[in-house]
Amino acid sequence: MLFDEEDVAYEEDVIRNPYSLKSWFRYINHKTKFCSNWVSVYLVYERALKQLPGSYKLWHNYLKLRRAHLKNKCINDPEYEELNNAYDRALAYMNKMPRIWTDYCEFLLDQCLITRTRKTCDRALRSLPITQHYRIWPIYLKLVESFDIPDTGVKVYKRYSKLIPEDVEDHANYLKNVGLVDECVQKYLFLLNNEDIHSKYGKTKHELWHELCEILAKNPTKIKSVKVEPILRQGIQKYVDQVGQLWNSLASYYIGLGNFERARDIYEEGMTKVMTVRDFTQIFDAYSIFEENLITNLMEQANNEGLSDDDDLELEMRLARLEYLMDRRPLLLNKVLLRQNPHNVHEWLKRVKLFEEKPKDVIETFTEAIQTVDPKQANGKYHQLWIEFAKFYENGNQISEAKYVFEKAIKSNYKNVDELANIWCAWIEMELGHENSENALKLIHRACVIPKKKYDYFDPTEPVQNRLYKSVKLWSMHADLEESFGSFDGVKKCYENIIDLRIATPQIIINYGIFLEENNYFEEAFKAYEKGIALFKWPVVYDIWLRYLTKFIERYGGSKLERLRDMFEQCLENIPQKFAKEIYLLYAKLEENHGLARRAIKIYERGADAVLAEERYEMYNIYIQQVASMKGVTATREIFEKAIEVLPDDQVKEICMRYAEMERKLGEIDRARAIYVHCSQICDPKTNNKFWQTWKEFEIAHGNEDTVREMLRIKRSVQATFNVEFNFMAAQMVVPQTGSKFISFMFIFLVEYILN
Repeated sequence: MLFDEEDVAYEEDVIRNPYSLKSWFRYINHKTKFCSNWVSVYLVYERALKQLPGSYKLWHNYLKLRRAHLKNKCINDPEYEELNNAYDRALAYMNKMPRIWTDYCEFLLDQCLITRTRKTCDRALRSLPITQHYRIWPIYLKLVESFDIPDTGVKVYKRYSKLIPEDVEDHANYLKNVGLVDECVQKYLFLLNNEDIHSKYGKTKHELWHELCEILAKNPTKIKSVKVEPILRQGIQKYVDQVGQLWNSLASYYIGLGNFERARDIYEEGMTKVMTVRDFTQIFDAYSIFEENLITNLMEQANNEGLSDDDDLELEMRLARLEYLMDRRPLLLNKVLLRQNPHNVHEWLKRVKLFEEKPKDVIETFTEAIQTVDPKQANGKYHQLWIEFAKFYENGNQISEAKYVFEKAIKSNYKNVDELANIWCAWIEMELGHENSENALKLIHRACVIPKKKYDYFDPTEPVQNRLYKSVKLWSMHADLEESFGSFDGVKKCYENIIDLRIATPQIIINYGIFLEENNYFEEAFKAYEKGIALFKWPVVYDIWLRYLTKFIERYGGSKLERLRDMFEQCLENIPQKFAKEIYLLYAKLEENHGLARRAIKIYERGADAVLAEERYEMYNIYIQQVASMKGVTATREIFEKAIEVLPDDQVKEICMRYAEMERKLGEIDRARAIYVHCSQICDPKTNNKFWQTWKEFEIAHGNEDTVREMLRIKRSVQATFNVEFNFMAAQMVVPQTGSKFISFMFIFLVEYILN
C-alpha cells in the first residue's frame, strides 16, 4: 500500500493512537476529500475496523459509503457480494443494532435474493429483542408480498399475526390475493368477532361484513372450514340496512355451488322477510336475472346441440317460473309495505284489489286485515275495511253475509264516533239500494237510540258505541229517512231530539223550518228558528235570522208589525258590522212598506253608522236616495253634510260633487260654490282633474270674472300646498336612508323639475 506525502501525518497519528476513533475519522475524511481512488478509502476503513471492530459509527459509515457507490451498478456486479460479506462481518459484532439489520435486509431484497433475505430476516428476529421486531417485519412482509412464494408467505404471516394480531386484516388480504380463500374467511371472522380489534385502514364492521359476503359469494367451492349460511344469516340479523344485499350473497353462494333449488328457496325467503322496498327490489331483480340466465343458457344449449324432450319440458318449466314470478311482484311488494306498517288500511285495500278474481283470497285478506289493523294506530280509514268487505258480499248478491259483516262492524272498536257512524250509514244505504226502506228505518231507529245515561261525545275513555247517539251525521240521515219514508210526527220528533241533544247545525235548523213550512206549520217553523237562534251566536246565527225574518215578513207582512220590530231589534242588538247591511236594509224596507217613513229614515241613519267602513259609502247613497224619494231633495242636505264628515277623502269627492250638483239644480249657486271651495282642499289639481274641470264649467255657466279668478287662485294655492307636502315627505324619506346631502338635494331638484 502506497502513501502520499499528505497521508504521512495521519498515518503517524493512527499508529500512535490505533484505538482513537477521532484519529481514524480524520484520516478517513482526508482520504475522502483528496483521494480519487475509493479503494484506498475502503482500506482505511478496513484497518480502522480491525482495530475497533465494535464501533457502530465506523461500520455504519463504511457500509453506507459502499452502498452509495453501488447505486448505479448492476446487481450482478462482484462488489455487491463484497458488500454482503461486509454486512455479515459487521453483524458478527453489531448483531444488536437494528439499523444494520434493516439496511442489510433491504439491500438483499433489492438484489432479489429471496432465500438469503428470508434467512437474514430470521437471524435478525432471533438476534434483536422483541421490542425492536417492528423494524424487521415490514421488510419481511414486503419480501413475501413482492414474490410469488405463497407457502412461505402464509408461514410468515402466521408468525406475524401471533406477534401483532391487530394486523390480521393484512394477513386476510394476503390470503385473498394468493387464492387461499378458506383461510382468508377465517381471518375475516376473527376480525369481525373480536370487538377489541379494529381495521387499521379505518373500515367499519359493516364494510368488513360486505367484503366477507363478496368473498363467500364469489368463491363457494373454495370454502370448506366454515358454514357459510349461518354466517350470512347472522349478518342479515345484525345489519338491517343491507339485508337485501346479504340475501343476494347467500343465494349467489348456492348458485356458485350449482344448487339452484336452494338458491330459489333463499330468494323466496328473502322476499317474504325484508322490510323495505329497496331490499325487496334488490332481491327481486337478482332473482329475475337468475331465472333469465337459466333460460338463456338452456336456449343457447338448444341452438348448439338441440334439446331433448326432457330439456323442452325443463325450458317450459323455467319460463313458467319466470312468468309466475313477474305476476307475483305486486303482491310481494304489497306484502313488504304491510310488514313495514301492518296498520296501513290503504295497502290492505290495494291487496284486496290484487285478488279481484279470487274470491277466496279476497275474503282471507279482509279477515286478516280486520284482525291485524289496530283502529287506534290505523293509517287511513279503518271503517273502510268493513264497508268494502260488506260491499264485496253485496256485489256477489250475498246480502245476508253482508248484513253479518255489518253486524260485526258495529260492535268493533274505532278511533272516533264518525267511523262507527259511517258504518251505520253504509248499512242503511245498502238497504235503501235494495229498496228495503222499512229495514232502513229500523236500522236508523236502532242507531239513534238515546241512552238513559249521557256520555261526553269527546271522551276517549268511553267506547264509541256509547257516544254514537250524538253523531250529527247519523241524525241528519235519520231526518232525511223520516222525511222520505216516515211520518210527520216522526220527522218532528227527530228534529226535536237533535235540538234537545244540542248537536244541531244552522243548516239542520233551516231544514227543520223548511219542512214545517212545506207542511203549513208556520208558527211551528218560527218556533224552530227561535230555538236555533237560542242555540247559536253570531256569526253562525246569521243565516237563521235572515231566513226567519224573511219568512215572517212573507207570512204576515205588516199585520204583526210590533212583533217584527221586536225581532229586528233583538237581531240588531249584537250583530257584527259584517252582517249589518242586509238586516238594516230589510228592516228599513219593512218600515217603508208597512210602517212609518220617519222610522225607516231613522233605520237608514242607524245602518249608515253600523255597517263596515267599506260599505258605508253605498249605505249613504241608499240613505240619500230613499230620503229624497220620501221627503224631497232638500231634506238630504244634512245627510250629505254628515257623509262628508265621516267618509274617507276619495269618497267625499264624489259626495261633494253630487251635493253641489243638487244645489245647482235647486238654484242655490252660492251654496254649490261653497261646497266646491270646501272640497277643493282635498283635491290635488294634478290627480283630480275631473273635479277642477267640473268647477270650472260651473263658474263659466253661473259665475263671473271675479269668481273664476277666485277659483284659479284657490287652485294655485291648493297645488302649492300639495307640492310643499310632497317635497317635505320626499326629503324625509331620502335623508335618513342615504345620509348624503348631495343625494337628497338631487332628489328634491328632480321632483321639482317633474312637478313644474
